[in-house]
Amino acid sequence: MAKAPTVIGVLTAPPAPTWWKVNRHKAFGITGLLIGYLRGSHLPRPRRRIGRPRPQRPGPRYPHRPDRLPGDWSR
Repeated sequence: MAKAPTVIGVLTAPPAPTWWKVNRHKAFGITGLLIGYLRGSHLPRPRRRIGRPRPQRPGPRYPHRPDRLPGDWSR
């Protein structure tokens, strides 16, 4: 439990911080790492639907380098 504040002249010294105030960033960090590990390693991955075909994406517009023409391999 925190001590009562001490009076120094007209100023009041703040009480010593509690364990929670000092270490809460560590507690949240460890909790977050644990939840992330459990979520990443124990939850099933979403399944890909086999019945639906994937949409076709157009291929590259220029499969070769633009500064070379097909058949011009001298450069």
